[in-house]
Amino acid sequence: MSDATNENEPVIHDKRKIDPETGKARVSPPVPADAESAPSAGSPDRIDIPMGSSQAPGLADLKAENAQLADELARANASYYNVSQEYSGYVRRSKEAAVAARQAGVEAVAASLLSVLDDVDLARQHGDLEGPFKSVAEKLENVLATNFGLQRYGAVGEEFDPTLHEALMDSPSAGATSTTIAQVIQPGYRMGEKVLRPARVGVQSPQHQE
Repeated sequence: MSDATNENEPVIHDKRKIDPETGKARVSPPVPADAESAPSAGSPDRIDIPMGSSQAPGLADLKAENAQLADELARANASYYNVSQEYSGYVRRSKEAAVAARQAGVEAVAASLLSVLDDVDLARQHGDLEGPFKSVAEKLENVLATNFGLQRYGAVGEEFDPTLHEALMDSPSAGATSTTIAQVIQPGYRMGEKVLRPARVGVQSPQHQE
């Protein structure tokens, strides 16, 4: 009966800081460490920062670092592109220089042989190109023509071209309608478009009527 009565009686918590019986200040029980370190949901010390908030600690620094890295990458790519272009240009110029040097060497050797070819041509014109000498001379001419593109030019009746011919004599003729080669004094030689020696000729040109 007493137990039922005690359960129904109201429970009064005495929160007074001064003990009325002793007159001394009451000591509050110690707060558990877990309770101190974990603020409650309504505590002013608790800061809830939603994900993606621009106020998140370090986010601005990360953005700045990312922008700096992107700028450094763009600069590195530009530098690589410039170096690549310079290297490609160097390779191209080196190849062109090598080809030009080889061609210049071939032209120098061929030019030094022109006097020999002149003697061969004169011997042929006079009927002296016979026997073993004829075979060797023809082989030399064929090698220079086939392997290096050396061509002899200049013949009677051709149209005179000042870029290919050098006129040493001019004979005006009333029947001539244009300037043509009347005599080949020395044949010309060229390699492709490069003239090694112009043909020295005598020309026949139209006679000017007064």
